[in-house]
Amino acid sequence: MQDSFDVAVIGAGVTGAAIARRLSEYKLDVALLEKECDVSFGVSKANSGIIHGGFHHSGSTLKGRLEIRGNRMFDQLENELHFPFRRCGILIAAFSTEEMKQVESLYAQGVANQAIGIELCNSDRMLALEPKLNHDVVGGLHAPSGGIIEPYRFVFALVESALKNGVRLITEFEVDRAGRTGDLYDIYAGDRGIKARYVVNAAGLFADKVSKLFGAEEYTIIPRKGEEYLMDREAAALPSRVIFPVPSRVSKGMLVIPTAEGTTMLGPTAEQTGDKTDVSTSEENFERIFYSARRLIPSVSERDIITSFAGVRPTLPENDFFIAVSERRPHFIQAAGIQSPGLTASPAIADYVKDLLKRDGLVLEEDPHYDPEIEPVQRIRNLDIEAIDRLIERDPGYGEIICRCESVSRAEIIDAVRKGHTTLDGVKFYTRAQMGRCQGGFCTFRILKIISEETGIPIDRITKRGRGSYIVGGRIGDFDVAGAGTGRV
Repeated sequence: MQDSFDVAVIGAGVTGAAIARRLSEYKLDVALLEKECDVSFGVSKANSGIIHGGFHHSGSTLKGRLEIRGNRMFDQLENELHFPFRRCGILIAAFSTEEMKQVESLYAQGVANQAIGIELCNSDRMLALEPKLNHDVVGGLHAPSGGIIEPYRFVFALVESALKNGVRLITEFEVDRAGRTGDLYDIYAGDRGIKARYVVNAAGLFADKVSKLFGAEEYTIIPRKGEEYLMDREAAALPSRVIFPVPSRVSKGMLVIPTAEGTTMLGPTAEQTGDKTDVSTSEENFERIFYSARRLIPSVSERDIITSFAGVRPTLPENDFFIAVSERRPHFIQAAGIQSPGLTASPAIADYVKDLLKRDGLVLEEDPHYDPEIEPVQRIRNLDIEAIDRLIERDPGYGEIICRCESVSRAEIIDAVRKGHTTLDGVKFYTRAQMGRCQGGFCTFRILKIISEETGIPIDRITKRGRGSYIVGGRIGDFDVAGAGTGRV
């Protein structure tokens, strides 16, 4: 017999996770469906992690209105969910009179949007705010309400909170067909199925496919790829604020970003592609990104690169969010085309979808047992010696460093695995192990051993990110996960 839910949310990226958590405040049975083996493994994993300041988009657009609302919700969310977040502010740097005219237009748009504290700056003010800026800067814009966040940790925290309050997460559930029996949708992934009265389509790059499977609106998601480079936390170019160039017609430009955990990110590019799975990087874009970054901050150096990656954003021809009750299928909500500033807007999107569901007939009765807070995760890299000593007294695992680059302990890896993150990427996104200078060269095998010890999964069956992405190949022989075997890996 299939499980039945009041609402099924399809897609466990930041949009779906925020919606699921918002609905967990009510007396509802909610399922969060994800085609990957863990949450945040789609569009959200490669997000630049910027909380936008409310000036890039007109308030006449849905994305512009939800960006402003979402921005203002992050302080409370951080207090409840304890993810890395800092309102460091955003600068847009202009290097000519013509660029300054565009900045003045963005400033006027920000004022019209009621962006908090937005400021038009001359060159002296810009250099005072960020001394590492190119001294050729002629002026710019300062948005102090902008900030940075670790996006995957935000998604993990949203989902943890949702699960704590009764949401059911179903992973490796790639919807491949759907029907309707009476008042219920029948939703299938292979031979697995559930039923739901309402459906929210938050499937990111594949929202068009999901909509078509349900017989709802037909539209086309246009993938837009962005390549980015990550630099060591010791990089001289690390700015104190997010640095934007003056935007182009199709992109906010290639940025210099101080990440929430102290590294520096450069990018992204913005190129339309026909392949939703293409996450390759190229030498050509390497040159473009570094040229653009040095124009902003001359001390940017290739020597500081530790890795590169690409993400793909789901765009629509109208270049706005598509969030609406379907006109073709009953009780089906579209949340599609959520590109930048989708991360910033995500908590406001969740509110917006909740209101759409209510207007569409879903009864929302507040759950008196709802608890918005989750326990903060102990990270030894953020603690002083006395606090670390107290942790080690409680659990000696905090005294064994698994990832040297990011100072991640055995106890933190075990915590990640016990919370369901049983792939290398899941552990990486949850703890930052493998994210440092050596990119897992020292710690990968030790993490594999811990995952195997905690789950019983043989090391040769542990994956990087699910779907057959095995780490170990060939003969393992008599290998003992405790390290005493004779086999080879």
